[in-house]
Amino acid sequence: MTTEVAVLAGGCFWCMEAVFQRLRGVTAVQSGYMGGHVDHPTYKAVCTGETGHAEVLRIDFDSSVIKYEDILDVYFTIHDPTTLNRQGDDVGTQYRSEVFFLSAEQEQKARAKIAELTAAGTFRDPIVTRLTPAQDFWPAEDYHNNYFNQHGEQPYCSLVVASKVQKLLKYFPSQSKESL
Repeated sequence: MTTEVAVLAGGCFWCMEAVFQRLRGVTAVQSGYMGGHVDHPTYKAVCTGETGHAEVLRIDFDSSVIKYEDILDVYFTIHDPTTLNRQGDDVGTQYRSEVFFLSAEQEQKARAKIAELTAAGTFRDPIVTRLTPAQDFWPAEDYHNNYFNQHGEQPYCSLVVASKVQKLLKYFPSQSKESL
């Protein structure tokens, strides 16, 4: 097994976690914060927008099963990379679209993916996803981990998070650990 790591910001980390947990080749996911200027940020502080952090997901994956490009395909499908500092009703810099690359190779692949999506006209509006070198990863509080699996009946989970999981099952059925 060859373990690699991807760090992605695409709105609420509960939404992204629920999707990437269900993806073949993903061995671990952890919600957290990256991109800010405060050490050991808390959820409450990040939600103010004053720490500069984004809600991110750290994704450990087996690159012999799933490639980084496949991770990016799922990422660009489950969130809107054309809205600045928001995903749906979640508004603020903490909900921005950002790829935190861990190597020059990841940066090149992310740039290529954005160019490919732009050239194909996949989105009506321009992609605003930022590409940034990875910084310190600060794990989110424990109650954020495995959130959808533990609280799927909550309105936010059943309406917003579940729709992202359905996108995975619809558009990437062969890469999902589950089926429709």
